[in-house]
Amino acid sequence: MSIRHIVLWKLSADDADTRALHAEQIAERLTALDAVIDEIQHIEVGRNVVNPQSNWDVALVSEFADVDALERYQVHPAHQEVAAFVRSVVAERSSVDYPF
Repeated sequence: MSIRHIVLWKLSADDADTRALHAEQIAERLTALDAVIDEIQHIEVGRNVVNPQSNWDVALVSEFADVDALERYQVHPAHQEVAAFVRSVVAERSSVDYPF
């Protein structure tokens, strides 16, 4: 059973330029994991462009063969490094994992 992993982040920066920079850095770092972590079947990251006052700032959509593959991705050292950066620039996080 394939798993889709979706994460949304609200960035902590107060100004739009810094939020845009952090969103771009998150996207670059996460999408670079595709070349490093075999478990990733699909990954995309996008920055919100509509209703910034109410919408989340950044979204991750990724896909894995199964829950075990998702769990291996989450503990992979390269993912842990990216996650540490993400935690340093976000205020809130929400996620959902579901079979598809």
